[in-house]
Amino acid sequence: MSNLQFQNDLDKLVEILPEKIRKHIDYPTMDDVIEIVVDIGRPPEIRHAEGKIEYLGDENVTYEDIDYITSRVQEFTTDNRSGIPGTLHRISAIRNRQNRIVGLTCRIGRVVTGTISCIKDICLQNKSILFLGRPGVGKTTKLREISRLVADELGKRVVIVDTSNEIAGDGDTPHPAVGHARRMQVRQPEFQKDVMIEAVENHTPEVIVVDEIGTEAEAQAARTIAERGVMLIATAHGNSLESLIKNPTLSDLVGGIQSVTLGDDEAKRRSSQKTVLEREKQPTFDIVIEILDRNTLAVYKDTAEAVDYILRGWPIRPEIRKVDKSYDAQKTETKTEKSPNVIDKINALDDKIEHPESLKFSFSRQKYVEEVKKYKKIYLYAVSRSIAEKVIERLDLNAEITRNLDDADIVIAHKNFIKGGAKVLSTAEENRLQIFYIKTNSMAQIQKVIKEALDIAELNEHQTFYDITEKALDEAKKAIDKILAGATDVELTPQNTRIRKLQHELVEQHNLESKSIGEGTNRHLRIVGGKDYNRAN
Repeated sequence: MSNLQFQNDLDKLVEILPEKIRKHIDYPTMDDVIEIVVDIGRPPEIRHAEGKIEYLGDENVTYEDIDYITSRVQEFTTDNRSGIPGTLHRISAIRNRQNRIVGLTCRIGRVVTGTISCIKDICLQNKSILFLGRPGVGKTTKLREISRLVADELGKRVVIVDTSNEIAGDGDTPHPAVGHARRMQVRQPEFQKDVMIEAVENHTPEVIVVDEIGTEAEAQAARTIAERGVMLIATAHGNSLESLIKNPTLSDLVGGIQSVTLGDDEAKRRSSQKTVLEREKQPTFDIVIEILDRNTLAVYKDTAEAVDYILRGWPIRPEIRKVDKSYDAQKTETKTEKSPNVIDKINALDDKIEHPESLKFSFSRQKYVEEVKKYKKIYLYAVSRSIAEKVIERLDLNAEITRNLDDADIVIAHKNFIKGGAKVLSTAEENRLQIFYIKTNSMAQIQKVIKEALDIAELNEHQTFYDITEKALDEAKKAIDKILAGATDVELTPQNTRIRKLQHELVEQHNLESKSIGEGTNRHLRIVGGKDYNRAN
């Protein structure tokens, strides 16, 4: 908003004040004022953003002063709010037990631009976003700017469900700050859920913007909107994602929680109690952004993952973004931690490898975790359990032994007992489980078959899968450096499917092309600088 526009809007607010208050308004000092407070029996005051309070004269406010103001604004709604047409100002009333107004809070509305520049890349992803934060940190301001961005720059059909006319201002014509977004006013706050559904059913929006989701019915309406494929931008009551999870009324916005009883093996693996809390369903919102203060945002790019981490007690660090900085979608990433023994090895991939500044990229650690930390459950038939567990422990493999065939991902059976175990094996085949066979119950034989079952390359005595992955990614990084320096193409050494997939993802992050070539154990990557090859796994 230009200074002239703000001056004109402020004039409209000052005009409704009595003369004894109006004469003390000093325009140059109003730049950071957020409220003008008028209470019976006290001097009127102005409140600055940093908490400073100034009094507007020494005269106490009277009922005549209150009546003077209320007679110049529109009728108050059931939530005791009113406004001034054509502006973003909000007038809120305090009533006594006889329902007479004894105090007014005049909230000064401003159009502040640039508050979403640091999350612009996120707003353009066509994903539903939920903003959290304490009152006064700028949630509504960001909704207003996002509405204009999506409607004007992306040309999408945006509908604002404006319960208290805070987003698009009072009056029938939406404030210019929301651009070409359309606005549906809500007669009374309790009807917000109905207007949200009406917006979807009647006006074919691509994006719906809602301020202050606060009831279970509104949370359910939000889920209905998201399930219909409409992008949803909203704010909710709550300071943080963790507090929202604990709120039984609104936890459905992030998937809800349910109590689950674990089996003995699973509880032991998690090192937790048998009864735990887990996410109940897919979250309504793909992304959650906590507004820590007016200049700092904490971004959770994957709500489902973040909720799972919090419920399991795993530490998670959201991506911190500053309003005065710009961010590139390809260079930003939420840093998360899953379990110390694994993340230490993952961090080592970045810490041990020295590379020039041009390669200080953001590797997708989450994808890496998903690849190497996905537990495989192995069902053993006539195979030594103690030896198998020693192999898994010694090689630090992502696997565990299960006693239940229904839980298994892989079956390892003794070849000499195939006939006797026909029923077990036929059940495994019905469940489409892979079956691997050993010839003897020796350490070497069991180790070899487990590696084959987990698609792990042959390892020597002191080498783990993590070491091979680290070296493979190191080789890929050096090859990328050569391409960026002018080489036309570079071929890497042969790797298994899982490691090649990680190398492909690494190459993609540098906008280069890679292709798997060769057959069998000789299959490897070729990296090129142009678009000469289409990626293939």
